[in-house]
Parts: sequence; structure tokens; C-alpha cells
Amino acid sequence: MNAPSPLRHALLDACGVIHGFGVRGSVAPAGCVRPRQVHGAAVMTARPDAGEGVEEADAIVSDVAGLPVAVVTADCVPLLVAEFGGARVAAIHAGWRGLAAGVVTAGLGALEQAGAKPARLRAVIGPYIGPCCYEVDEPVVTALGARFGAAAGAALRLSRPGHVLLDLGLLVREECLRAGLLPQAVASVEDACTCCDAARFHSFRRDGARAGRLLHFLAARFPLRDLRMGGQRLDNPGGSP
Repeated sequence: MNAPSPLRHALLDACGVIHGFGVRGSVAPAGCVRPRQVHGAAVMTARPDAGEGVEEADAIVSDVAGLPVAVVTADCVPLLVAEFGGARVAAIHAGWRGLAAGVVTAGLGALEQAGAKPARLRAVIGPYIGPCCYEVDEPVVTALGARFGAAAGAALRLSRPGHVLLDLGLLVREECLRAGLLPQAVASVEDACTCCDAARFHSFRRDGARAGRLLHFLAARFPLRDLRMGGQRLDNPGGSP
């Protein structure tokens, strides 16, 4: 049986980069590089043949052509970012702790330091636990309020005494806009709550310690022929922008 295909998004297709948001059973590209995630704000710069878990970080940036970089999630927000044309990319893992610590800003800032202009970046928010399911308490609200101020209120909805429902993706979008990305350059995978959709996604909130992990990847563009998954060539999804 063939493995299911990861989810793609037109915004990243238009950048000409191979990418995918993981679903149950989807596989990682060969040679994938990803950090050892710790819910912080450190950023790793990709190196060929680095493998998995060699460095503690929650964002990874790359300008190495054809090298797939990735993060894993099981409810947190995966953010895949590409410069238009595909020369530079980033994969960012953002839970509430990472958001409070500024991981999205750190990842986007690392791309800018590498030469990417914010107005040329395209960012897609992947599957995460939606505000339909993600209930948090006062310590989380306080931590996010300290970073986002009044903007945090738009991501919160009262649920029961001492608790609110939280939209992590809305705060990730806010960080992208604060970093200078254009509003139309920030998009989301639709209808993708990891907790609601057990058929497609793993969820720590739903399944606890037995939950699996979803792997989300992308690669800087050229040479696309060198990036393979499961021994099969991945065709250029976006053509030449």
C-alpha cells in the first residue's frame, strides 16, 4: 500500500518549493534534517547530512538547494516559510511556549539575516489543534498576553470559569505580520484541526503519550531532481515563478 501524500498549499507551490504537511502514515523525504525540539525559540541553520535531532531548536532555516528540512508536531502549529523563488526556507514549530518565547519572530528573523526580504516571504500554517478543541488556563493566557498584549484577546474565547479556548494559528499569523510579511502572504491549511480529525492527524491532546507525530517539511529550490521520497522522484510542483 502506498503511503498517503502530505498536504500541500498553493502559496508554497507558487514559490516552486517541494513541501508537505504531514498526515498519518506519510513519510519524510530522504536525508531530512530537523532539530531536537524543546518548545523554545532557538533557530538551527541546516547543514547537509546533519540528520535528525542533532541540535536543540524549534526552527530550522536553510538555503541549501534540495535539502529537506522539517519539524514535527502533535497539536502545535507547524509553519513552513519560503522566499518567493525558493532560495531560502524555514520550518518552525510553535506551541504556546514557543509563541510566548518568540520562536516565529526568531525563525523569520534568521531568514532575513540570511538575505530574505520579509515582503518576499510566503508562510503557510499547517494542521494544528483548533480553537474548537484547545482549552487552556490562566498561566497560558498570562504568558501569551505578555508577548502579544491586546492582540492575544482575539485568539481567546471564554469556555468555562478559569479557562479559555485558544487559537494558536491566529497568534502565529500575528507574529508573521509583525515581522513584515504581507497579509496575503500568510495562509493556512483549511479544515485541519489535529484533535478533531483522528483519521488524518495525530493529537497529543486527544491521544496522550501514545500519540504519534506529524512531520512537516520543505526544501530550498534547485536542483529539484535531487530530492527524493521513498525512492521516487518528486516533480516540481510550481514551475518557475
